[in-house]
Amino acid sequence: MVADNTHNEPEVAVRDESASEATERLEHRLIGPVVFWLAIATALAHLYFNTFSTLSELWSSALHFGLFGLICTLTTPMFRARSASGQWFVLGIDLMLGFTALACAFYLILFEDDLYQRGFNFDTGDWLVSIVSVALILELARRTVGWFIPVLCAVALTYVAWWGQYVEGIFNFPGLSWETVLYRSYIGGQGMLGSIARISWTYVFMFILFGAFLVKSGAGDFIIELARCAAGRFVGGPGFVAVFASGLMGSVSGSSVANTVSTGVITIPLMRKAGFPARFAAGVEAAASTGGQLMPPVMGAGAFIMASYTQVSYLTIIGVAALPALLYFISVAMFVRIEAKRSHAVKLEDDAAPSLKDVLKGGWHFLLPLIVLVAALVYGFTPTYAAGIAIVSVILASWLSKNPMGFRDIFDALAMGTRNITTTAILLITVGLIVMVVSTTGIGNTFSLMITDWAGGSLLITILLVALASLILGMGLPVTAAYIVLATLSAPAIYNLIAQSQLVELMVSGNLPDQAKAIFMLAAPERLPLLDAPMDVATAREMLALVPDTFSSQLLEQALSPAALSMLLVAAHMIIFWLSQDSNVTPPVCLTAFAAAAIAGTPQMRTGFTAWKLAKGLYIVPLLFAFSPLITGDFTEMIQVFCFGLFGIYAIIAGLEGYLEHKLNLLVRILLFPLGALMLWPHGQILVDGAGLIVFLAVLVWSSRAQHDST
Repeated sequence: MVADNTHNEPEVAVRDESASEATERLEHRLIGPVVFWLAIATALAHLYFNTFSTLSELWSSALHFGLFGLICTLTTPMFRARSASGQWFVLGIDLMLGFTALACAFYLILFEDDLYQRGFNFDTGDWLVSIVSVALILELARRTVGWFIPVLCAVALTYVAWWGQYVEGIFNFPGLSWETVLYRSYIGGQGMLGSIARISWTYVFMFILFGAFLVKSGAGDFIIELARCAAGRFVGGPGFVAVFASGLMGSVSGSSVANTVSTGVITIPLMRKAGFPARFAAGVEAAASTGGQLMPPVMGAGAFIMASYTQVSYLTIIGVAALPALLYFISVAMFVRIEAKRSHAVKLEDDAAPSLKDVLKGGWHFLLPLIVLVAALVYGFTPTYAAGIAIVSVILASWLSKNPMGFRDIFDALAMGTRNITTTAILLITVGLIVMVVSTTGIGNTFSLMITDWAGGSLLITILLVALASLILGMGLPVTAAYIVLATLSAPAIYNLIAQSQLVELMVSGNLPDQAKAIFMLAAPERLPLLDAPMDVATAREMLALVPDTFSSQLLEQALSPAALSMLLVAAHMIIFWLSQDSNVTPPVCLTAFAAAAIAGTPQMRTGFTAWKLAKGLYIVPLLFAFSPLITGDFTEMIQVFCFGLFGIYAIIAGLEGYLEHKLNLLVRILLFPLGALMLWPHGQILVDGAGLIVFLAVLVWSSRAQHDST
């Protein structure tokens, strides 16, 4: 299992020659041991950074860049050499570039005071190191995730320093000097060594290392065996195993491709043996594995980046992410249930599957590190310390098994974790350049205003536009990078529209706080009496439009509590994070579906469309984030939305498939769509929700009886 969610990049999959060269290097009798011990040293250095270190964040970020720059050059060659002498030539170049990355890091550390004193007034060394550092990270990004990100960064940097001044309209930027751009890119700790790099060497590294220790201890095998226990218990069991195993595996790795290749080799053959069509089996595995990046506690790198952007605690984010993730996995399981009925799948007595009692007896201790992790977070430890404690608990828990981790296993886990994060580390350092450009130019706010203008102030249309943008970006960017870029550009627009909808609800109900009414006294004093009584939605929106943009933030702060505003921001980011996952299963670029197709032996593109159909929860659940209290409400409201949403999604899936317990006619299929929308629509009236549920249950009972009568 690989804990690196950046493998959702098509160019990574097609560069077989470079991958072969990298494998040869890792297996080389001289280079392999060097990389192994360098990876261990890097892991120990990062453990020190996150525990007892007194180094500044800038120094740690610089060493993070230097160390992973060296590892990347050693493990990912610049190009494929055809001869032995050519391979040594390429290795020489790579070594030179790797040590250059380290030298650039030490230059910043050794001359930090002088660099700050000179500021934007570069001397020759500053020019050289800044240019080389930026060029190096772009080259390393090209090696690991293809050309798209380096080209995007080059376009962004030149926009700030050169061609932005020639752009007309809202995107015109007068430009900065190249000294300023390079200073902010590297020396000033805002671009390559900024907040995104800090997330990389803290949260992301520690949790990926935690996942590597779990895998090395045998937890991955335990998860798969635990899921296989249910394979012969009921009809469609292997399909549910795929969903269940991917959910559990995702809670450790957060990587959709890793989930697919690790669980799919077992679940796809089981599903085919039970009678599921091969393409459907591959689609289920791809769709379920995509949920791995939605499942707490790891969620890829998304939870950590979201915590940094929103300033909401990591524990809170994984807490509110649990129910939506469960809703997604159940939605995939609903497709499995319907297909099992339609394909007449049989109960599969898997003779090789152990009993649940035996699996738990032999692997119950693998659950202890996850319990320790959650307990440490609840107790108040920072996520990095909690991950460190959990890593130690993995080692201790392994001593309760027949195969306790020894020094060699620990070293292997340290090296594995470092290698797993190499691509992610390079990616996040590079994306920091884009984030720097966006924050420097203010293009994020401009883009948000443009989206809002295109959408005409409609939250639904805004979400649809962001979904389209995420799909386009996902064709060239890994999902983590796509989320960072979209969150930087469009999160403010979604946040403002969600917050405005909350204001409208307060105004419609006549419950707007008095301090918020004072803002309207300045903006529209003649309409102030209207706020003392309930009003219709149109009037509320009309009055809200009268408030100048300069007062809008103050109005939000006066009308809503800081805690409520924070959760609205989390909802906005969660919408973008979920939508950024669709490139995993949406043609023409859907590497997770392609990986499942390779296992099942099915056409890649047709499998991609099947996976896209099965992953409809990626589009439905974000609408609940925006229009319901699934994230922003109290526990009772969240459970209510979850329960009705569950049956609402089931109704829509049945309408899409034309099958429930038996084949449905066209009229019933059409009826199920508004019926599902009735249970999903966030009107807050439980009687209406209940009426929709009763009608759907009646249809379900009727379908079940019709199926029984036909047999």
